[in-house]
Amino acid sequence: MDPTKDILQDKWLAVKDLVPQKWNKLTAEDLAGLSGKEEELASALRQRYKYGRIQADMEIRNWLRDGAKA
Repeated sequence: MDPTKDILQDKWLAVKDLVPQKWNKLTAEDLAGLSGKEEELASALRQRYKYGRIQADMEIRNWLRDGAKA
């Protein structure tokens, strides 16, 4: 089990407002569909930023590791 998934869901209420500051190509509709699951955010990043699966996962992990800053 990947601990990043739990971290994102556990911190979701605290960090969800930082998501569009970090990834401004995500639309309001994209954000409305997110519930804190890593796969949902990764999917949105792959769609809007044309990231591959690994890059999307790394972007999220790095963001969380750095304190989920904008």
